[in-house]
Amino acid sequence: MILCSACLLGIKCNYRGEDNLNLKVLKLLEHEILIPVCPEQLGGLPTPRESSEIIGDGYMVLDGKAKVVTFSGKDVTSNFVRGAEETLRIAKLYGITSAIFKQGSPSCGNGKVYDGTFSKRLVSGDGVTTALLKRNAIKIVSEEEV
Repeated sequence: MILCSACLLGIKCNYRGEDNLNLKVLKLLEHEILIPVCPEQLGGLPTPRESSEIIGDGYMVLDGKAKVVTFSGKDVTSNFVRGAEETLRIAKLYGITSAIFKQGSPSCGNGKVYDGTFSKRLVSGDGVTTALLKRNAIKIVSEEEV
């Protein structure tokens, strides 16, 4: 079993209320069990929702040294941390050791996240959920690596 960003499987859960359907990921269902998760929904955020970015990176958020804010400046850090913790709980429940997550997401980004300025500029870093899962020895790949 593999955790998977629900939006990649066609579930309309991204911040715009749309999906990020990825046919390569969908094709994996022919021989893998993919468990869909949306950490932002698991953290209590609605769909659709205002876009969010990390001011820092996911590790800094988990360590209390950075925050996640919406475009209008609302602090949603606690929602992102709660969503990461719930995602980890699901992974542990099923004995999952790997995940396929949406690149660039403040929750799921793996190696690339937006820089916190809402200027569409990607920088090196991991999203909050990715950081927590990596800290718990769960391998993360982006849909770009599938």
